[in-house]
Amino acid sequence: MKNSEEIILAFCDEEEEYAGLMTEYMERQKNLPWTVHTYTDKQKLMEEERNVDMLLVSESAYCEELGGLQAKRLIVLNESGIVRNRNLRYVNKYQQADQVLREVLAIYLEIAAQVLPNLGMDAKTGFIGFFSPVRRCLQTSFALTMAQLLSRDYRTLYLNFEYFAGRQELLADMETRDLADLLYFLNAERDKFSLRLQSMVKQVGTLDYVPPMKFGQNLLTVTAEEWMQFLKKLQELGRYEYVVMDLSECMQGLFDILRICQRVYTISGEDRSAGDKLLQYERLLEQNSFEDILEKTIKCQLPRFHHLPSDLELYTRGELAEYVEEQLQDLKGRPRGEN
Repeated sequence: MKNSEEIILAFCDEEEEYAGLMTEYMERQKNLPWTVHTYTDKQKLMEEERNVDMLLVSESAYCEELGGLQAKRLIVLNESGIVRNRNLRYVNKYQQADQVLREVLAIYLEIAAQVLPNLGMDAKTGFIGFFSPVRRCLQTSFALTMAQLLSRDYRTLYLNFEYFAGRQELLADMETRDLADLLYFLNAERDKFSLRLQSMVKQVGTLDYVPPMKFGQNLLTVTAEEWMQFLKKLQELGRYEYVVMDLSECMQGLFDILRICQRVYTISGEDRSAGDKLLQYERLLEQNSFEDILEKTIKCQLPRFHHLPSDLELYTRGELAEYVEEQLQDLKGRPRGEN
């Protein structure tokens, strides 16, 4: 019998291999709000469970009698591609496990009354900023490489704030929620923000990221105060040890954001125009009393790389990765969150 605060997700699939693998995947996720009870026999499920919060059942195992469990949400893992009952909620079974979980979490949010206390990990979050006034300087490649290398040892989130994110693999399609939606939920559903974040996060390897805004002009409308509330909320959740931010001048409050970073990486260029832009940027910081940003800035004059990886999964190898590994030695030696 469950206690009054425990949330149960009953999962039933008669395909034992799938049931085992999906259960193993969910149990590896440390922040889920529910306890998973897995069954490969629906009769046993109906005998042992009563009043479950969520029921996730494969299409082949579904029967109307399962309604007797009085689940607050019943989700069918669609195997045929056909929606047979318009009154049921369907999730495609044959897609990546992380996408199945995201869709189930999104449905759970409809019944979630509040953020549960075990959703945070009490990690001290360190913010790492990447910003350069020089264009086409490999800033995004640098930031993504560092974020992926960090994610091998630390829970890491990558956020892209550029008007044009530039990496098709990161971009959300028109149906997928992005950073703009997450900011909306911060204001509209503050008590469910943690779950909204978890339902929207995607992965490349061990790195988590939120798809950047599909429409870059949305960046211009977010106030400095809203950005700071968003970053403060991420820190309060304690889920990530590092948040890597790929920043741009499109943002209001850019200097305030750079100020909270533990490290700021600024890529310089070889030509005179790049040098002049960097000098103008540094003078602007000094004139507006942001000298502390300069003090924690590491200016990087990138060497010429003979080959850069084309796929995100390959960013942890090669010349750029070796260069970034050298930059990480100092960062890893400092406590997270220390400026």
